[in-house]
Amino acid sequence: MNNLLEVINGWIQAYNEYVGGYAILALLVPTGLFFTFYLRFIQITKLGHTLKIVSGKFKTNKSKGDISSYKALTTALSATVGTGNIVGVALAIHYGGPGAVFWLWVVGVLGMVIKLVECTLSQKYKIINADGSISGGPMYYIERGLKNRMGKWAKYFALVFAFSTILCSLGTGNLAQVNSISDALHSSYDIPTLASAFVITGLILLIIVGGLKRIAEVTSKLVPFMAIFYFVATILVLAGHYQALPATFKLIVSSAFTGTAATGGFVGSTVIMTMVWGVKRGLFSNEAGQGSAPIAHAAAKTEYPMQEGLVASLEPLVDTIIICTLTALVIIINGSWTSETAQGVNITILGFETGLEKLGLTWIAKHIVSIGLVLFAFSTAVAWSYYGSRAVQYIFGDKAIKPYYYVYGLFAFLGCIWGLELVWNFVDMVISFMTIPNLIAILLLAPVVKKEAKRYFN
Repeated sequence: MNNLLEVINGWIQAYNEYVGGYAILALLVPTGLFFTFYLRFIQITKLGHTLKIVSGKFKTNKSKGDISSYKALTTALSATVGTGNIVGVALAIHYGGPGAVFWLWVVGVLGMVIKLVECTLSQKYKIINADGSISGGPMYYIERGLKNRMGKWAKYFALVFAFSTILCSLGTGNLAQVNSISDALHSSYDIPTLASAFVITGLILLIIVGGLKRIAEVTSKLVPFMAIFYFVATILVLAGHYQALPATFKLIVSSAFTGTAATGGFVGSTVIMTMVWGVKRGLFSNEAGQGSAPIAHAAAKTEYPMQEGLVASLEPLVDTIIICTLTALVIIINGSWTSETAQGVNITILGFETGLEKLGLTWIAKHIVSIGLVLFAFSTAVAWSYYGSRAVQYIFGDKAIKPYYYVYGLFAFLGCIWGLELVWNFVDMVISFMTIPNLIAILLLAPVVKKEAKRYFN
């Protein structure tokens, strides 16, 4: 069995190294740049207006949907704010060097406009089910939006995306998250992996069988708490090393264009390696272009598609530009990224231990990272079950949703006990399966988004 897993892991790793990673790099950044100029830097110029929408200033009685824009935002954020913010950032710096953080920022800014575009389209082409609930996302705007241009092939294209979403829900949203939870609980509290597997699986199933409204209730309360908790912890570390902040930012920017000589745990040295790891982990973190968040935002109550798109643009800002940056600074500012022994989440733990040493709080470091990781990853696993269920519904109908939940629970159990390398390689592969068709679709539907922007702002 172990030999078979090693063979499968080798195939997946080869695909990621020679196909998937470069395909995403070639599509994601140009797509973000195109929409940034096409929509005149809308993610930046309309930021103030977007914050007013989230506060409820522009709410109308004509809005139709299952949940509020705020709950759609927190549900989508709970799916993106996960292991990518703690483990993903550490891996990006470990393999790509400090310069990978710069490309994380690039993906964050460009991701804001990509999220705006895909979530606007999800609202534009959403459908109302027989029971009155809402379904939407890339599979719907691919099929309905591209039907006149592609004919029957639009449906096949949408099915490819939906099937990829199911795989990604089991990988990105499930395996990677629960694997990080069980790893953190075992390394920090010596909790047996098998015990974690049973408890985590049980809790996930308990919540997801209640559907979107129960998921939204949980995430709308959990997201603000976990974000504040992690923010305060990182600020404590950075406050103790504030004098090194300018040099840290300088290292990040310079390394992005020059590469960094291999030091300690850092094995990447070329500029292209830095870019690839920054973009890959940035995409894993905020999921911009992946097409997952549009599934949640399609269910939001809003009168104008563009309005929900603007709300969605906040996700990469919070997730990547703020939270990922805080993690990266903690890892880089005290040199923990050069460790020859720490890997994955342990790089982040080392960063907090070293950073809190001046305050005599080294003992609390592993608790900060472990608790933060558990909260982030668990909320992600819960939210991604909804994305997968919508894709299952699209392909197989309502009758397949409940069996999917049990399969999801099985993968949660497996994710706790599988090895780290196989899990993350699988995650990188299935992300590309979703992202490539979605980016092609939103580029083809660019004129529709432009029209919606004019209609809304006029």
